[in-house]
Amino acid sequence: MGKLVFVGLGLNDERGLSLRGLEEIKSADNVFAELYTSLMPDFSFERLEKMAKKELQVLNRKELEERNGEILLRAAETDKVVLLVPGDPMIATTHVALRIEAEKRGIKTHLVHGASIVSAVIGLSGLHGYKFGKTVTIPFPDETPAETPYETIFQNRKLGLHTLCLLDIKTEEKRYLTISEALKALKKVEKKRKKKLVQPNTLVLGIARAGSENPTVKAGFLQDMLSYDFGAPPFSLIIPGSLHFMEAEALIVLARAPKELRETAR
Repeated sequence: MGKLVFVGLGLNDERGLSLRGLEEIKSADNVFAELYTSLMPDFSFERLEKMAKKELQVLNRKELEERNGEILLRAAETDKVVLLVPGDPMIATTHVALRIEAEKRGIKTHLVHGASIVSAVIGLSGLHGYKFGKTVTIPFPDETPAETPYETIFQNRKLGLHTLCLLDIKTEEKRYLTISEALKALKKVEKKRKKKLVQPNTLVLGIARAGSENPTVKAGFLQDMLSYDFGAPPFSLIIPGSLHFMEAEALIVLARAPKELRETAR
């Protein structure tokens, strides 16, 4: 019986790969990679292949989801197979489902974790990690209204909790939902729900290119953030809840938030 190893690539380029992950690649019989679940702006297959001295086979969404990763599972029945995944390998439910199916077939699985967008964005924000509620994904507005994310953000806010909003991407189409588009989608739901969640003076925090050498981290009031230029993707959005005085100070110093936040913190 073979083995299926999920290796996290980190967030920006091949240098985010851990030494443990590199060892797993070098000892594998087959190495597959998918990059459609997230965007790694500076990643290079050529540089990774040269570094690992291995040829990589790229999988698309159809091969991994619609065909249930059968190409991986068949190979892993007899060989050691590595699947390279952006970020941390078990953040996407696609990979969780694949691991479950492998274990059901008697294929041993192993995880090599990588830097996750979840921990990276929270770290860049300066907000306290234990004060985050349920994470949401804001979809492209032309496909699905943002009503479910809106309701989740509202429930988190009622408890004083922050909300991490992951913004929809379609890597194969090179489409990436921007922070401005996400805020406008939430504003559209506000007009219908009228819960006073998304107002001109609502505090929001946008982050672009987390994990890179030049991330953009900016906090401010929604009316000002709609036109703020965050540069290139990928993007993330945080809707803060109640702020501890240290969190307010972190947003002012690290994310150039308005200084009047000090007056509202506890």
